[in-house]
Amino acid sequence: MSPSGVILYGPPGSGKDTITSELTRIRPEFALFERLKAGPGRTTGYRLTTPDHIEQLSRAGELLYRNGRYDAEYAIDRQGIAALVDAGRVPVLHMGQVVGATAVAAFPLHWIRVLLWCPLHITESRSISRGDKDVDTRVKVWHETREDLLAHAAEPWTLTLRTDVLSPTESARTIAEALSQEAPAESRNIGELVG
Repeated sequence: MSPSGVILYGPPGSGKDTITSELTRIRPEFALFERLKAGPGRTTGYRLTTPDHIEQLSRAGELLYRNGRYDAEYAIDRQGIAALVDAGRVPVLHMGQVVGATAVAAFPLHWIRVLLWCPLHITESRSISRGDKDVDTRVKVWHETREDLLAHAAEPWTLTLRTDVLSPTESARTIAEALSQEAPAESRNIGELVG
């Protein structure tokens, strides 16, 4: 199998963290790619840094993608992905913007591009149940994600998974199987998926 990576794209509450945990449980070569983060909010799953450091990496051409959300700045660096691949791992990246997923897919790996989806009420209830203090913001981002998908409806995806229908274990196994088969990405009926 050629060096590979997994891109998980979806709205808040669609299961990116939970499915990543399941992937690492069923196959230890999977590893969460910890994005660079400068700013407030969650710290788990990130490599904390400063805005200046992100800007330096950007000027040096070392970033595949950077964005701002939740009053913080995030970045995906080439070296971070390369380090996981060199260690024999399969990086799993969490994405919230289609343009970011496209930018990351330019890195020379076989990418499994997974669109995770759940209805708005699922995002809201999952956010409340895990104690998020910014539920309204996450609901707003759900709507932004839906609009982002509709604006990029021709974007190819290897898999589209409804996480309100499939369990995290079923989703993880489906992703691992697609990786083993080196399944290709193709255009999907996004309008039907997101309603």
